[in-house]
Amino acid sequence: MTKRNPDYDFKWCPGCGDFGVLRALDKALEERCEALSEPIENTVFVAGIGCSGNIVHLQDGPQPYGIHGIHGRTLPIAYGVKAANPELNVVVAAGDGDFLSIGGEHIGPAARRNLDIVCVIMDNGIYGLTKGQASPTTQLNVITSTTPLGKLDEPENPLELYLTNGVGFIASMVSTKPKDITKAILAGIEYPGLAIIHIQSPCTTYNDTYSLLKGDVKNGIEPLAIDLPESHDSTDYDKALTIARSNKIPVGILYSKKGSQSMNQKIATQKQSTNAPQRTVDELLTTLSLK
Repeated sequence: MTKRNPDYDFKWCPGCGDFGVLRALDKALEERCEALSEPIENTVFVAGIGCSGNIVHLQDGPQPYGIHGIHGRTLPIAYGVKAANPELNVVVAAGDGDFLSIGGEHIGPAARRNLDIVCVIMDNGIYGLTKGQASPTTQLNVITSTTPLGKLDEPENPLELYLTNGVGFIASMVSTKPKDITKAILAGIEYPGLAIIHIQSPCTTYNDTYSLLKGDVKNGIEPLAIDLPESHDSTDYDKALTIARSNKIPVGILYSKKGSQSMNQKIATQKQSTNAPQRTVDELLTTLSLK
């Protein structure tokens, strides 16, 4: 891509769905900063390992703070950042391999705490950066370098996973609709608690699903991605779960829980209602000293 587009020096393949996600993230942060008259440095990106992690380095113009962390640990790192400074806008950028495999164990705790961050998850159904191994969302029986006879385990259903773990805001998107992704990211940032924007972002090299998502009438392929109807009630948990368990990929805001209170709001309430002494950082560190 460097020869064709010298402004970007990185290892994304031509046609990668992550380009659309990058464009949407750029636009969402630009609109947010302009609306709040807030510098981009008030945003912190926490990225995992994988193709999606490159997005932390690629914002146009002034840069947000970025942490390109370790595989599967975006949520614990984001938790530390948000707990240390609740005023920061914390954005997690991860992929299906990073977020749903080794990182899957952190989704439940983050949801129960209702950590006030937005997660942008790029799902290409494969480990793209390490050359096409099966990921949690790779379909059954697919042959990859790690499943030479076909994948044996059923694919993870991310939307069902998020819902049943208690995530309060869930949007399901496709990378070909950056304007819709932008709106979903902004809505997720405004939501008081954990918001996940799960995006189908095809890998053109190892798992090109564009035709499956869009459909191919000439070849008898029905579209897999279907827009949620305008009548969809995003506050209806049972309806959201039914849609998540269908054989289609919904496009839109699937679920938005009413009356949510974020972790930081709970902490602020605790501090006001308790008589327990509040120790400073220096005092806490002193308790760890061996002197």
